[in-house]
Amino acid sequence: MHSPASSPPDGPSAIPSKRKSTGTGTTTTTTSSQPVQQSSQRLSGPDHKRPKFNSYPDQGVSRMSKVLGKRLEIVDLTRPPTAFQPHKGAKKLVIKNLRTTSQANDLAKYYDATKQELVEALQAIFEQKQPRQPLERLYRGVEDLCRHGVSKELYETLRERCETYIKNDVRRSIQAEAGSSNIDMLRSTYKHWVIWNAQSTTIRSVFSYLDRSFLLSNKDFQQINDMAITLFRRIVFVSSQGFNPGVKTLDGMCDLVDYDRRGDTRFDPALLRDSISMLHVLNIYGKSFEPRFLKASKRYYEEFAEEQSSASLKSYISGCEKLLAREDYRCNAYNFDSTTKRQMMDDAHFLLINNYSEKLLDGGSINKLLDENALESMKALYDLLRLSDIQKRLKQPWEEYIKEAGSAIVNDTSRGDEMVVRLLEFRRSLDLMIRDAFNRDDEFTYSMRQAFGSFINDKKVMSSWKTGTSKVGEMIAKYIDMLLRGGLKTLPKSLLSDTKDRIDAQRSGQAATGDEDAELDRQLDQALELFRFIEGKDVFEAFYKQDLARRLLMGRSASADAERSMLAKLKNECGSNFTHNLEQMFKDQQIARDEMTSYKSWCEGNGHAKSSLDLSVNILSAAAWPTYPDTQLSLPDDVATQIERFEAYYINKHTGRRLTWKHSLAHCVVKARFNKGSKELLVSAYQAVVLTLFNQIENQPDGFLSYQQIADNSSLSGPDLDRTLQSLACGKIRVLTKRPKGRDVHPTDTFTVNKTFTDPKYRVKINQIQLKETKEENQETHERVAQDRQFECQAAIVRIMKSRKTMTHANLVAEVINQTKSRGAIEPAEIKKNIEKLIEKDYLEREGGAYTYLA
Repeated sequence: MHSPASSPPDGPSAIPSKRKSTGTGTTTTTTSSQPVQQSSQRLSGPDHKRPKFNSYPDQGVSRMSKVLGKRLEIVDLTRPPTAFQPHKGAKKLVIKNLRTTSQANDLAKYYDATKQELVEALQAIFEQKQPRQPLERLYRGVEDLCRHGVSKELYETLRERCETYIKNDVRRSIQAEAGSSNIDMLRSTYKHWVIWNAQSTTIRSVFSYLDRSFLLSNKDFQQINDMAITLFRRIVFVSSQGFNPGVKTLDGMCDLVDYDRRGDTRFDPALLRDSISMLHVLNIYGKSFEPRFLKASKRYYEEFAEEQSSASLKSYISGCEKLLAREDYRCNAYNFDSTTKRQMMDDAHFLLINNYSEKLLDGGSINKLLDENALESMKALYDLLRLSDIQKRLKQPWEEYIKEAGSAIVNDTSRGDEMVVRLLEFRRSLDLMIRDAFNRDDEFTYSMRQAFGSFINDKKVMSSWKTGTSKVGEMIAKYIDMLLRGGLKTLPKSLLSDTKDRIDAQRSGQAATGDEDAELDRQLDQALELFRFIEGKDVFEAFYKQDLARRLLMGRSASADAERSMLAKLKNECGSNFTHNLEQMFKDQQIARDEMTSYKSWCEGNGHAKSSLDLSVNILSAAAWPTYPDTQLSLPDDVATQIERFEAYYINKHTGRRLTWKHSLAHCVVKARFNKGSKELLVSAYQAVVLTLFNQIENQPDGFLSYQQIADNSSLSGPDLDRTLQSLACGKIRVLTKRPKGRDVHPTDTFTVNKTFTDPKYRVKINQIQLKETKEENQETHERVAQDRQFECQAAIVRIMKSRKTMTHANLVAEVINQTKSRGAIEPAEIKKNIEKLIEKDYLEREGGAYTYLA
């Protein structure tokens, strides 16, 4: 069925006619701008691509008219084919375009109505209402207008409406809701920004087709999202016409930060965080907010530093540390830009640290912190200085403090016995400070060692102790003796390793410091650290040699392994010449054991009756061991007999040798009977001789001996006798009773056996006072070291002149100091005296301003 129709000249109709057949067969809808001609072409053929239809019939028809041109035929293929084919093919219904000339006006009215609907929808969105038309219909209206070719006009209308809304309604609303404060303005601005964000989202969804079809490829116009942001930024924050809330809004953000800095309860963290995000979206953070914020931060830092500058260093450090931590946290938590954080922290470092470096590096204040061992404060100070890269300037007050505190320890004559323990505790605290506060900075470790070497070898130490040689060397030797005799139980807990030390030891492959032997070895290493600073090592050698001899002869070493380990450490530190005599002492001990085995075999072979007395003799090389004074002692008959027998054996075996008996070093075990049972007493030879004298008066009724009687029968006198009687009658363990009672022994005193003596132990050790070093003996050792040092100086002078033949005085003195500094520092005046002595002995002679060696 055909019918003629005409089409408007402006293109296909947006509201086409639509008809549907009611008969069987196919349905064909035709839309054309020209009269429809019958066509035999079908869309149901297998080689033809079926066009996709829009869900809206009117739009679908419009699009299909573009696809097929003059004529469109649609064949209904949804029904299954049947065998009945009366016309030899599908039944076809053709509907022609029935437009009239009046439809052009209908299109114009449709476009105008669509534009009006969009304007009304915009107004509803601006009023935060739901548009009257569905959003889907509005979207289709935008699409139709864009297809109609009015995209530019539609965009201009949208932009003008949005600009008018923000300029009039939004700004007016912000002003009306904002109070007098900057915070109120910020809160109002952010509120309307959130509203505008929601509104612009709805607008973008309605005008999405415009955004994707026209604006996406057009560089002259912003897309809707960018336009919305730009309008809000320009009108609210940048515009200078009328009311401008932007300045007060930015000030409000700075006020919020200030509230947070001062702990004001008006601080609103959520508002600050969201406001910073708003500025990032509006792209005004760096240009408008950052300079204003940094300027306000500088003012705050200056004010803070000025207020805190009058406080103590500890308070200032703590305040700065907390402030910088809060500033860092705020920048991370509230979306501040990284460049803002960097500039702000740089300003803080300069204003708080560089400008107040004199306060931070004040020697007196730092000394107070170090005296208090304020690890946290020193760590904070180091970290603060490191932020400005001036932490190296801390070395000077650090080194001066160590020198001052160390000198006070070594010059304290009232606490000489505690000197090394105090030095090690001091060193331990400094090590912990370097490890935990200074981030293991090697430069501070080096400064500490320099300072230790300075005060340990200071001449004031020798003058305060009046020894003439190093007192520190003596005390280090005594400390090591204490360690090797008593082990770790003699140490304070502050010197023992902590968890970090054990972790470091495991990482370095060393034995775990939790083990007792490993911990003892570590403590010996700590003592050697002090020993390395000493220039007068000959003093250490002399006292260490004496103490080692006592430990070996009395069997007082806590660990034979520790003794050998210490000897190896000294050999590694000072060389084999230093430890030659010490090694010989250990060899003599082994030779003595072999000698006693041989002696017992000799006694059995010569038919000597076995005695109840078990004699053990240590044969010492006179050159290797310390010198001991010869003392007279009347020995009991059985002891004297055994000694004579051993001497006969030894002289017969080793011709040309002579034995000198040192009874002051002898010790023995004596059996004693008391009213409540027998005891074994571990005593020295002097104490044993005095105790055996009371056997002679056991049956006498009074049973006492006078001071003089003991002196006559024992051959002891003077201090040796006084110390012996005092240890037996006045100590903690009193096996003798003195009359009259008292702590000191006098020639008029009398002594008797304390038969009521009791002790829970069967074997009782009595303190051997005579083995303790006296002040006189200590001074003699220092004098002997000083004398040996003079001989070493003269030997060095001769050795140098023998190789050089001729030298000036200054060069000779410098060379002598260089060659003898490892043993002990010699003053130039002493060197000059030794040169004079050698000139008198015809080793040298003067020729002008130089010395010449005489062969």
